[in-house]
Amino acid sequence: MTTADDVVRVPRVLDLESHDVVLAVDGGGSKTDVVAIALDGSLVAHARGPGTNPQTRGWAEVGPVLDEVRARVLDEIGTREVRTTHVYLAGLDLHDELVAAEAALAHWSEDGGAPDVLDNDLFALLRAGTLSPDAAALVCGTGINALAVRADGATVRYPAIGDVSGDWGGGAYLGNRALWHAARAEDGRGPATALMDAVPRSLGMRSVREVTEGLHFGRIDPGAVGRLCPLLFEVAGAGDAVARSVVERQAEEIVLMASVALERLGLGGAGSEVPIVLGGGVLAARHPLLVEPVVAGFAERVPGAVPTWVTAPPVLGAGLAALESVGAGPDALDRYRAAVLGREFASTAAPIV
Repeated sequence: MTTADDVVRVPRVLDLESHDVVLAVDGGGSKTDVVAIALDGSLVAHARGPGTNPQTRGWAEVGPVLDEVRARVLDEIGTREVRTTHVYLAGLDLHDELVAAEAALAHWSEDGGAPDVLDNDLFALLRAGTLSPDAAALVCGTGINALAVRADGATVRYPAIGDVSGDWGGGAYLGNRALWHAARAEDGRGPATALMDAVPRSLGMRSVREVTEGLHFGRIDPGAVGRLCPLLFEVAGAGDAVARSVVERQAEEIVLMASVALERLGLGGAGSEVPIVLGGGVLAARHPLLVEPVVAGFAERVPGAVPTWVTAPPVLGAGLAALESVGAGPDALDRYRAAVLGREFASTAAPIV
């Protein structure tokens, strides 16, 4: 097994008449996609399951989910041989997490092949957004994470495990900030903000105090706090200074995180173009209050930065990387990209016809 850092792509001539396939797996916080792709780039089968972030759910839960979703795809492809398997999961940030993942999926060798590449899902996002060997990728979805890569194989990545690793932001964090500011406005410790009325109203409550007690006593699902992120942007867009300051702070962190990763690799100097691939639900919403300062911030800090938003399913990048690793050419990559972008992924196993 290799990580994405170790992959060396050696061009080779493919037998496009072969019935072999490659498997690509993308597992995030909310969903997991597994696809089988023919060597000519045709999408053969797809299955979807729940999220498989081992950092938050643990391998006791994640392992069986990955096994089951992959098994549905293997059932669909029948006797086709699996040429390679690439697996990209959220939460694989540290060396020990990668080692644990390799051990947890080693039994796939008995049925189609253990993963040849196993790494963080940021590498799938990166591949979906650019072909450049010098680039950065940043995801701002439920959480926030970033990495940068250089043509010689060097990478910079973050632990990305929350406050203890210096992280700031992501949808769950922003929702929490909305509640935090609402609570302080209600009891007088903080400035007035429309969040004080908007937060409890969105949760069907009469006051922030009622929300606080509901969360404390388990009457409200803790996940509801993360879902306050869109409300934060709505209130900010209406002109609320407190909500707007939180959005501005998130933009600053996005620029900082990706820029520092590039700077540590010596990338992004004057006269060079460096793609910065941006993904995740918070960024995909393309709210002007976030987009404009992000674009301006990159222009100021990284000369030649080319911010690129990716809203395609992350499994696009996973599949492109798997195809490239077996020598698939531009036509095959284009065919797979078109298949993914032209199809609404089903929520259950589905052969592609």
